[in-house]
Amino acid sequence: MVNEEIRENEVRLIDEDGSLVGIMSSDKALEIAYQKNLDMVLIAPAAKPPVCRIMDYNKYVFDMSKKERENRKNQKVINIKEVRLGLGIGEHDFQVKVKGAVKFLQDGDKVKLTVRFGGREMNHTSDGEVLIDRFADAVREYGVMDKRPKLEGRRMTVIINAK
Repeated sequence: MVNEEIRENEVRLIDEDGSLVGIMSSDKALEIAYQKNLDMVLIAPAAKPPVCRIMDYNKYVFDMSKKERENRKNQKVINIKEVRLGLGIGEHDFQVKVKGAVKFLQDGDKVKLTVRFGGREMNHTSDGEVLIDRFADAVREYGVMDKRPKLEGRRMTVIINAK
């Protein structure tokens, strides 16, 4: 709340340089803020008496939005890209999938490797682990598995994190 929006009888006032002015009526505190061509801003409404600070509110809002924009600009969004394999995958197809996963890992994304089991292939889940280990070995320069492969229904999945 700013200026006239503050409906408290008494407030503890802090000056623009951070020094404590004292406890006074909100009308007197607002008058002091207006004399300095600044705003009175409520910063701790739960305190007894509530704490108000004298500051340039528009400048404060601008600085906060600028800081937020800077934080958004600096954050890196990590996407999870999925690569699907089957047990009967050929060597060339396997190399194409490895090449795609390497590209994703170089871009800084995570790769979710999924091996699908169809029909009687569910009896050979150990072959799926071998295939995942072979894939992880092929992309070892660019990424590392975070956990062992996990079987969920007819799929075995693992996440590979970029180095």
